[in-house]
Amino acid sequence: MEELDVNFWKNKTVLVTGHTGFKGAWLTLWLLQRGARVIGMALPPETEPSLFEQLKLAREIDHRLVDIRDQVAVAHTIAEVAPDIVFHLAAQSLVLRGYRLPVDTWAVNVMGTAHVLEALRRLDKPCAAVLVTTDKVYRNREWQFGYRETDRLGGHDPYSASKAATEFVVDCWRQSFLDGDSPLRIASVRAGNVIGGGDWAENRIVPDMVRALGAGRGIEVRNPHATRPWQHVLEPLGGYIRLAERLAGSDDPQFQDAFNFGPLADAERTVRELVEESLQHWPGSWTDVSRTNQPHEAGRLALCIDRARTRLGWNPRWDFRRSVRETIEWYRDSMEATPRRLIERSLDQIVAYEASLVPCMAL
Repeated sequence: MEELDVNFWKNKTVLVTGHTGFKGAWLTLWLLQRGARVIGMALPPETEPSLFEQLKLAREIDHRLVDIRDQVAVAHTIAEVAPDIVFHLAAQSLVLRGYRLPVDTWAVNVMGTAHVLEALRRLDKPCAAVLVTTDKVYRNREWQFGYRETDRLGGHDPYSASKAATEFVVDCWRQSFLDGDSPLRIASVRAGNVIGGGDWAENRIVPDMVRALGAGRGIEVRNPHATRPWQHVLEPLGGYIRLAERLAGSDDPQFQDAFNFGPLADAERTVRELVEESLQHWPGSWTDVSRTNQPHEAGRLALCIDRARTRLGWNPRWDFRRSVRETIEWYRDSMEATPRRLIERSLDQIVAYEASLVPCMAL
C-alpha cells in the first residue's frame, strides 16, 4: 500500500539543485508545503516567464545562485548548508540545445554531478541524495516494451549521452567511495517527458503549444508520430520524494540504486495525440512541420516501472487525460491569474495529487 508520511519533512534541511527550473520549482513548492527548510542552488531562471518567479519562491527559501560547474562554489555551499537530503536536478535538459552546445551540456550534466557527489561524500553527517537523470539514458532500440534499469545505457545525441555518462558517475561514486561506513546514501532516478503548468522551455511541445495558443496561432508540430510516456510532473516528483524518505530512513541497499518513474500504460501516446487531447481544453489548430533533415530524436521510448512498484510501493496516479487536463487548465489560468491565485492553483494540484495517497498517521 502506498503511504504518505505527513511528518517526515518537517524541519528537514533539504538542498535542491536546479530549483529555478520547471521540475525544481514544483519540487521546491511541494517540499515547502511539507514543512521542509529548503535551500536552492542554481543559475538564475532561463526563461521569461519562469515558474520559479511566478510562484515567488525566492522569498520562501534560501535562494543561492551557484553554477554547478564551479567545484569550489559547490563544495563551499554544501559544506555550509550541511543538508539532510539533496535533490540534484540542475542540468542542461534540452535535446536540441545539446546539439548546439555539446561541450557545455557534458560539463553541466557530467562534471556538475561529480562536483555535487564529491562535496557530499566529504560531509561528516548522514545525508540522502536523489540524483535526477532521464529516461533517455538507455541505448534506444525503438523497442515496443519498457526499458528496465538493468538495460544497456547509451545515447545517440549529446544530451542523452551526457545523461548516460551521469549514471556512470553516480555508480562510480557509489562503488568506489560509499562503503558500509559512509553516512551518504545515493540513488539515481530516470523519468522524462513530464508535462505540467509552468514549463516555459524552448523546443518542448507543451510550452510551444501554449505559446502558440496564447497568441492565437496554429501549433507547429515537428515530430507528430513520436511516441512518449507522458506524465504529469507531480508523478515523478512524488517518486523522488518517496525514494528520499526510504534512503534517509533505512540503510537497506535496495534503495541505493537506479529507479525508473514512468506513467500508466495508457499515457504512452504520440505527440499528435498529446496535441489533440490538449486542444479539447484549449481550442486551436495544428500543422505537421516535420522534416527529414531535423536532428535525431527517439521515435519510441517507454519505461518499465516494476522496480519502483515493488521496492518503493510507488504507483502513478493520474492517467493521460487527467495529466493533460491539469496541465492545460493551469496554463489557461496563468494567463489572467494574479500571482497569489497562481500559487494557490499550484498548491491545489499538489493537494489533489496527495489526496490519492494514504497518510501514515491515518493507518
